[in-house]
Amino acid sequence: MQKIELMAPAGNFESLQAALDNGADSVYFGVEQLNMRARATVNFTLDDLQDISKRCKAKNVRTYLTLNTIIYDHDLSIVKTLINKAKEADITAVIAMDQAVIASAREIGMEVHISTQINVTNIETVKFYAMFADTMVLSRELSLRQVKKITEQIEKEKIKGPSGKLIEIEIFGHGALCMAVSGKCYMSLHSQNSSANRGACKQNCRKKYMVIDQETGFEMELDNEYIMSPKDLCSIDFLDEVVDAGIKVLKIEGRGRAPEYVAKVIKCYRDAIDSIENETYDKEKVISWMKELETVYNRGFWSGYYLGQKLGEWSKGSGSHATQKKVYIGKGVHFFPKAKIGEFKIEAYDIAIGDTILVTGATTGAQELEVTGMLVNDEKLNKGRKGDSVTIPLPFRIRQSDKLYKIVENKVEA
Repeated sequence: MQKIELMAPAGNFESLQAALDNGADSVYFGVEQLNMRARATVNFTLDDLQDISKRCKAKNVRTYLTLNTIIYDHDLSIVKTLINKAKEADITAVIAMDQAVIASAREIGMEVHISTQINVTNIETVKFYAMFADTMVLSRELSLRQVKKITEQIEKEKIKGPSGKLIEIEIFGHGALCMAVSGKCYMSLHSQNSSANRGACKQNCRKKYMVIDQETGFEMELDNEYIMSPKDLCSIDFLDEVVDAGIKVLKIEGRGRAPEYVAKVIKCYRDAIDSIENETYDKEKVISWMKELETVYNRGFWSGYYLGQKLGEWSKGSGSHATQKKVYIGKGVHFFPKAKIGEFKIEAYDIAIGDTILVTGATTGAQELEVTGMLVNDEKLNKGRKGDSVTIPLPFRIRQSDKLYKIVENKVEA
């Protein structure tokens, strides 16, 4: 089996660094407002492109700019500016769905990836977009059998992109799914005049509903009131089959997620991909990875449509089913490089030896570890409280802007 590219989401610099630290081969991100997560995350600015490119190049990680919303005439000048700036910063490729974006990128010789919103479901559509793009994200509604048939046809017919190389197929491997076909949904637009296809989804499908016949008043009995909110996709327990389908890129969803989500999910899938390559992928490891994935944001897991299911599996609540949550404790003050000790100002709640902590920051990423020792106001104590200055041995550098959290159990309703 070939080794596939692991593609990570980056909604901000903390998540970007978390992806780099945990083994991502590539990252995708939005700049300004023309992307499908325009409101779900802060997003980067044009001025950030050089820094993103520099950080990723240092680790030989590919960079993909998402420009995958519907584009109107008044957006065209912004589109050209974004693409030109991305080219100047040596960003690897643009992920696009609108022909205006595709054409603008091709005009300046920038690599194009076809977004899942185009809904590529067959080999003839692959052939058409091969005139413009080297990589294509297939529709989320395909089974692995259908995916494999497409990749086999690419090999058989030698279908190549503008680079002269065979077309690469990308699919989603983990993260949120919505009820819409490959992400195209109009519920939010109709109900609140806020278009999901412009990156402004209000997530109507994640709410609780009941069905009532308005003529008779009869209420339909539902097994689950969250009848439009699918569980999250998880493919780690059949990842060997995913790799066998001939894909080249595995995409992790989550640009609106916290940096610890990116760190945990990327680390698990990095380990799984490497295990498949060295033939150590087994049931015991899968169980361990699943437990780790359950600790960060999720709505429960299912296998999507990859194994042939015709209908989704619906979540049982509107929020996360994560088994752990983070609680804000304080902020970074100073790092002592020779002693490898970090100083924090405790601003909320207690911290004690034995606690699992999380430190996040734009340069730090998302670092998780157990507290094995500490000084509290220069005294050797077992617990620090609000107002205290606490120093902790750390295997990484912290900065003044870093935030300190404690990881605690999250009791989820069954």
